[in-house]
Amino acid sequence: MTAYDLTPPTEAQRRALIAGLTPGEQHVLLAHGTEAPFCGVFLDNKLEGVYTCRLCGLPLFASSTKFESGTGWPSFFKPVDEAHIGRIRDTSYGMVRVEIVCARCESHLGHVFPDGPPPTHERHCLNSVSLGFTEVGQPLPDPLQRGGAEAEPVAVG
Repeated sequence: MTAYDLTPPTEAQRRALIAGLTPGEQHVLLAHGTEAPFCGVFLDNKLEGVYTCRLCGLPLFASSTKFESGTGWPSFFKPVDEAHIGRIRDTSYGMVRVEIVCARCESHLGHVFPDGPPPTHERHCLNSVSLGFTEVGQPLPDPLQRGGAEAEPVAVG
């Protein structure tokens, strides 16, 4: 069970969060877009910490699960908590894939593929624009002002 409040933002909160997004962020997060490969700000990030949802701040992936996939997008082999991501069948562009979204605000994150490293053999392929990053020791973002685990410092591991 997650320590985070997964209750979706209210409509007013959602509107306020969306107002802070650039048009490019809105395209990816809200319209299921994809940023170009090899240009995302987090592709080469080697800092220790946690990657969060750009819109609502929910912790999604630990830096310890990031790996170099060669695809041009940040890739992770598992989320910090499976409850933090939603999986949706995606049949767009003549393909069958699994889209991953933030479980709290339903923002588009990327896709998951069955070609990752052990132990999960999954590759969560994410758009950098869908993410925020908090270094170890820094407080997590709490844009919904929920307190508790939402605003705690990121621990090592």
